[in-house]
Amino acid sequence: MRIDVWLDIRCPNCYIAKRKFQIALERFQHADKIQINWRSYELSPAITAQPGKSVYEYLADLKARSIEWSHQIHRQVAEAAEEVGLQYNFDKAIIANSFDAHRLLQYSKTVNMASATLDRLYYAYFTEGINIADVRELERLAVSAGLPAREVHEVLSTSKFEAEVRADEKAAEKIVRGVPFFLFNNIRTVSGGHSVDSFLLQLQEGWQQYLRLVMDPPATGDDDYCPIDGFC
Repeated sequence: MRIDVWLDIRCPNCYIAKRKFQIALERFQHADKIQINWRSYELSPAITAQPGKSVYEYLADLKARSIEWSHQIHRQVAEAAEEVGLQYNFDKAIIANSFDAHRLLQYSKTVNMASATLDRLYYAYFTEGINIADVRELERLAVSAGLPAREVHEVLSTSKFEAEVRADEKAAEKIVRGVPFFLFNNIRTVSGGHSVDSFLLQLQEGWQQYLRLVMDPPATGDDDYCPIDGFC
């Protein structure tokens, strides 16, 4: 069974959802038959690094709300992260563009290291307060995640994997309105954060759907079947 997951490295709820989803996957009896495709999505493609501005100020300005409101929202998110063993240090977070980090994610998929790379990037951004738009930092993080240094340097010093990031974002235009966003079997969608039990239920229901598709695949040209990467 295939599951496509769109997320952004700057998205705090995506990191939490990824952790909950993976806990659910560990409890799923058919986990070894699941193919997960981690896909790129930029919440703010035009954002630039703002090392002198706090995430509290950034969100307050973005939403035209008070700084007190922003602090409260961030506290709530940090508490939700802590429930699944994640530590968010928003006081240290550096606002930064995530495009190069997504290029790194795309490369990591080619060597079957996407999940580990994502975890390293998330930890760097939300816990360590590292600037994920800094190419030197990205190289260091990639190597610490287990990626080969020479290949990582080549990717980040060129425009490699830009097309793959853009392709993911183009595909997302059809169905994704926010992240995290899960697509089961190229048909069934699940958006937003869920509990571990809810993710486990989604996996079970997705598996039953997958079995039905294997037994009775949709006919070519079926107007009711419109896979995200295909044609209708």
